[in-house]
Amino acid sequence: MTHDERRELARALAAIDLPHPLLDPRLRRRRRLGLLILAACCIGLAGWIAILLLTLPGHYTSTDWQTVWVGLDIAELLAFAATAWAAWHERQVVIFLMIITGTLLVCDAWFDVTLSYGSSDFTASILSALLVELPLAFLMFAGARRLVRVTVETLMELRGSSGPAPPLWRIPLFADGLGECLPARLRTRADAVTAGNRPSS
Repeated sequence: MTHDERRELARALAAIDLPHPLLDPRLRRRRRLGLLILAACCIGLAGWIAILLLTLPGHYTSTDWQTVWVGLDIAELLAFAATAWAAWHERQVVIFLMIITGTLLVCDAWFDVTLSYGSSDFTASILSALLVELPLAFLMFAGARRLVRVTVETLMELRGSSGPAPPLWRIPLFADGLGECLPARLRTRADAVTAGNRPSS
């Protein structure tokens, strides 16, 4: 088969009308349970924040300072190593690991800056956050976003569209109904290819 014939076959296979994954009753129940848990977490955390604001002391001395910081740095080391392994082996899990690593870096910057406020280490903490931790976190988040967009663009190409992917907040889960969030010029082309691949009645 020629390259164009392979592309047309891929488009035809991608255009097959498969049932949406969330039509599975088990997945629908899990989705509802997940949404319920998330709502409960939001409500519970809001209440807990209010309690902390009212009860936490303004000054606190910790006896586990070394354990906290060394533990956080070990977690970052493991996250970097796992991310490097997944990137080297080109595994999809790298997206999740990049987000985890970026989040740990943001947490490191936040705690370092806020806990050193008013001390002689504050300037060093600010410089460390601005020059090391936050830029690395940005690279991790940007890399994860880029990998997701490349995956969506590949799916768009298989469905007969080309061009950049739409913003991630507009892309539906499982890419079902992806055409609805594409620009009009791409949506028309994708619909035409899909319609051309449907069997005539």
